[in-house]
Amino acid sequence: MQRVGFTIFPGYSMMGLAVVSVFELANMLAEKSVYDVRLLSESGGLVQSSVGMRIETEAFDAGDYDTLIIGGGTEIAPPSPGLTAFLRQTPGRRRRTASICTGAFVLAEAGLLDGRRATTHWFHARQLQALFPKVKVDEDRIFVVDGPIYTSAGMTAGIDLALALVEEDLGLEIARSVARKLVVYHRRAGGQSQFSALLELEPKSDRIQSALAYAKRNLHMRLTVEQLAEAAHLSPRQFSRAFHAETGQSPAKAVEHLRIEEARMMMEQGTRPIDSIARDTGFSDRDHMRRAFLRAFGQPPQVIRRNARGEARI
Repeated sequence: MQRVGFTIFPGYSMMGLAVVSVFELANMLAEKSVYDVRLLSESGGLVQSSVGMRIETEAFDAGDYDTLIIGGGTEIAPPSPGLTAFLRQTPGRRRRTASICTGAFVLAEAGLLDGRRATTHWFHARQLQALFPKVKVDEDRIFVVDGPIYTSAGMTAGIDLALALVEEDLGLEIARSVARKLVVYHRRAGGQSQFSALLELEPKSDRIQSALAYAKRNLHMRLTVEQLAEAAHLSPRQFSRAFHAETGQSPAKAVEHLRIEEARMMMEQGTRPIDSIARDTGFSDRDHMRRAFLRAFGQPPQVIRRNARGEARI
């Protein structure tokens, strides 16, 4: 059985505890006790969260942990000397060390991120880089794996990281089954951007959300206003007016953003030919996709793929 230590400190965010459910469900779906999850803190006992709720913990011990996870907090504060010493004293006695959100600051303070790639919540990424210049901060990743060190972005990204840990241990099917049990709409890979085109659009009504969901599922098609309006159960004129009012964009521009987001993910995570990616994400040809990438990122697709491969070799 693998011991998983989830470490918290005063002011931790309750949202981070969601990753515990990933390991709980993995045990259930594997039909055996794979993970023994312990909630840890420096002194043990009740630890108060950022919203005032308290949770019972065990004190740090000298036992071995297969995986040690550091939770995050809503504010950035130096970790206690005891927590820092615990992390520094036991790196060789665990297979993996991970952080969620601002937990990366704790790992950095202990020196565990020196010379490594890491991420954290996008809002705090530049602060992490400024405070710890030896860390190679990637501010636009859901999670980053560098050797035995795993770091994730904002709190919900901890679920994606935990699913990746379960996939390493128990395989893809168990990880997918856990995601379905958690009603996770889409398991995000570590290389995926923290920013979402759908989130940026912020549609307010179910009808516009339905149209965007339809577009997301059918990016390979030539999507027209008439098709999107039908998905929203509106006339084309009503749809165009409502879409712009809710998102501030035209349907054509929003669909292009969805295509770019999907194409970038394919470019960074796979080896498929550029022509194939352009076709499957609905661009008329690779030149059309190239122009869209230059507008969005200031770089052509080939450069983005080359940079992603270079990061993977670090």
